[in-house]
Amino acid sequence: VQLQASGGGLVQTGGSLRVSCAASGRTFSSLDMGWFRQAPGKEREFVAAISWSSGSIYYADSVKGRFTISRDNAKNTVALQMNSLKPEDTAVYYCAARSRDRSGLFTAARAVIGRKYDYWGQGTQVTVSS
Repeated sequence: VQLQASGGGLVQTGGSLRVSCAASGRTFSSLDMGWFRQAPGKEREFVAAISWSSGSIYYADSVKGRFTISRDNAKNTVALQMNSLKPEDTAVYYCAARSRDRSGLFTAARAVIGRKYDYWGQGTQVTVSS
């Protein structure tokens, strides 16, 4: 699976950005998808995740109410709409994918852990100026 992230950039505090990730090499509907981010000097952290069917969606507390994750299985893409951006949202944003379980379940416990994902994109920089 190849993941290509795009859409990052520079925005002022309170602004919005939309980052997207295009997947190839695998049936997209067989993948659960997630977004993670890593700021300079900090560990990678979970941002949001969405199950293969969009039936389960999870957010980190720090972005809940401001970010929205969505996917389009027909277009093999997952997007993260980021509103009310803050300087602390500045980071490289990575999309990640994991093969869905046979049961179809995508639990929060699995969604938030980076090592549970099998594939990673190259990342896109998001910078929020104060």
